[in-house]
This record gives sequence, structure tokens and C-alpha cells, in this order.
Amino acid sequence: MTQDSNSAHHSDDLSKRTVIFGLHLWVIVGICVGAAFVLLLFLISLWLASRRSASSSKTSIPNLSKEILEVTVVPTDPKPLAQILQKSPEVSHLGWGHWFTLRELEVATNMFTDENVIGEGGYGIVYHGVLTDTTHIAVKNLLNNRGQAEREFKVEVEAIGRVRHKNLVRLLGYCAEGAHRMLVYEYVDNGNLEQWLHGDVGPISPLTWEVRMDIILGTAKGLMYLHEGLEPKVVHRDVKSSNILLDKQWNPKVSDFGLAKLLGSERSYVTTRVMGTFGSVLMLSYVAPEYASTGMLNERSDVYSFGILIMEIISGRNPVDYSRPPGEVVNLVDWLKIMVSNRNSEGVLDPKMPEKPSSRALKRALLVALRCVDPDAQKRPKMSHVIHMLQVDDFPYRDVS
Repeated sequence: MTQDSNSAHHSDDLSKRTVIFGLHLWVIVGICVGAAFVLLLFLISLWLASRRSASSSKTSIPNLSKEILEVTVVPTDPKPLAQILQKSPEVSHLGWGHWFTLRELEVATNMFTDENVIGEGGYGIVYHGVLTDTTHIAVKNLLNNRGQAEREFKVEVEAIGRVRHKNLVRLLGYCAEGAHRMLVYEYVDNGNLEQWLHGDVGPISPLTWEVRMDIILGTAKGLMYLHEGLEPKVVHRDVKSSNILLDKQWNPKVSDFGLAKLLGSERSYVTTRVMGTFGSVLMLSYVAPEYASTGMLNERSDVYSFGILIMEIISGRNPVDYSRPPGEVVNLVDWLKIMVSNRNSEGVLDPKMPEKPSSRALKRALLVALRCVDPDAQKRPKMSHVIHMLQVDDFPYRDVS
């Protein structure tokens, strides 16, 4: 009885209102538990949000750092970067070569000093130069550019620059600043043919018969490419021994092609360049006879000049030689024709040549030369036919004794 009374008493106590809140105790406990649960959920959500934010921050930093590293990375070879930083904004790369600034070429040639001069002619003065990357170049400072506008000059030069053949000197680029017009070529390191034929090389020339024939054939291939391998074709108009450059292996490279068109009209080209100098006599000795009446030079004129070049290479004589003894013919073409008509073909050989060629090889070369200098331009062979005659033995030799 007493136990039941106590239980009832406790039940009544729980049912009584509290003095402060006026609520049953179990209601207060429920509210506290619910509030604690909500607070716990809120804290958990804050913690999860903080984790996500931290995770997001951590993943974005490497990406940003990666971008920075890609921009500021230092190349393994610092030289190209230094060269880029040194270049002027005026420099631009062409499809075939380089547009040089005047300052670049001044530095390369030591301000165009006389010590760097390696050639001089009607077109201008040629200087040896070395670029900052140690590349050796030949810089032709053009003397007569007719006051060409820069645009006109570039159009003509870029046509020349796209010509590529192993027997043609390669144009690397040009400079056109103010009144300056310069062409930059590859440097060919063994001089020109004129120097080796007529210079002081001692009693025995290093140019053997085989070397001379290789020079003739290589030059012919270069000219054939200009005449028949390009559209439009290129007429050289100044084929001569000083324009045949040689490397250390005696490989020939034809230079100055296309400059006649670049620097002057085709009709006035010869007369404006050669009047009143010894060089004029020498240059005119290469010129085809029809020039006197037509004033024009074409691919047949190049063939005529090439024929004289063959005679010069074989004989070692200048096209016009006023140093010959009195009474001796000074014109190379006339002299060689006389020697051949007198059945003295071997008498035309350069006395400095180390050994004589076979009679058949000599006659073949002389016949090709004579056909090239035919007075009738229409009877002169094309350069492709010249190469064929030089390489095969399927034509008669009765014209040469």
C-alpha cells in the first residue's frame, strides 16, 4: 500500500507545473534534447562546409601555381631566349629567309670596314660578316638601287630569295632601311673561279681537268634551273668567272642571278654598268654579239656567256687579254677558233693544268663551247642540251681537230 502511494506521489510530482516555466518536467527535457540535436546537426553542417571550402582552396592553388610555372619557366638553353630579347621589333621572319636590320649588319661586318671587303663590282661592294650566332654571311651593299620604293624592292628580292638549287648561291635575307638596300647571302668560303684561274696560284694549278669539268657541269646545272626550272624563268645576264663561287670541295655556286632585273632595266643594264672601265672591256667580252643590235639579253645570251666561260676554264686565259705578245689575238673566242682550225686543240690547254685530258674529253668540251658561242642565237643549244652533250658521247667530233 505504501509503495503504491509513493508511485502515485511521484506521478503527481511530474504532473505538477514548475514554478518558473509553468511546464511539466518531461516537456523541458524533450525541448533540451531536441535543441541539443539541432545544435549538433548545425555544428556538423558547419564542419562539413568548412571541409569542402578547405578542399576547394587546396585544389585551386596548384592549378594557379601550375599556370605561373608554365609562364615563367626558364628554357634549358638560354641562348635562344637572349637572342629573342635582343632582336628589334622591326625584324620579321620571311617564308624563305630573314629581314635584317641595318644595325644587325653593321655589327656583323664591323661597321662595313675595308678589312671585311671580299668583293666589288658593278652591283655593289660585298662584305664578309659574322652574325651573333656565329653564322658567316656575305653582305652585298647595293650601289645602284634606282631609288626603289621599299615595297618594290622587297617584291623583287623575295622572288630571288625563293630560288633554291645546290649550284646557286643562297639568298638568306635582305635589309631595306631608308636609302639602304642590302642583300645577305650564304658565305662561300673558297673564293671565286676568276681568282683560281687568273690569280697567283703558283706554277701548278689545283684545278685539275676533272675539277674543271665538274665546275663547268655544276654551273650549267645552275643556269639550266634558272632558265628551265622556274616560272617565270630567270635570265642571269652576267655569267662570268667572278660570279662562280667555289667551296672547299670545288663545288660551283652561281651568284648575282636576278640582280639585273632588280637594279636596272634590261635594255640599259650593260651600258649603265660598264662604260669607261677596264671591267667594261672584260664584261663586254662575255656579252653575246646580238646585244649590239637589239640591246636585249635573254637565255640565249646566257648560253653565249657560258660558252666563253668554258673556253676560259679550259685555257686559263681571260676573255680579252691585252697582255698577250704583239701580233697575238687578244679575243679568246677568235683565238680558240684559230687554234682548232689549225688542228691544235691541245694548244688551248692551260699550261698550269697538272695533267692533260684525253683527246676525246678535250674535243667534247671544245665542241660544246663552240656551239654555245654560235653567232646565230637561234642555233645555240639550251642549257639542258648543253648538259646532255657534256655527259654523253653520242655526238660527232669531226668539227674539232
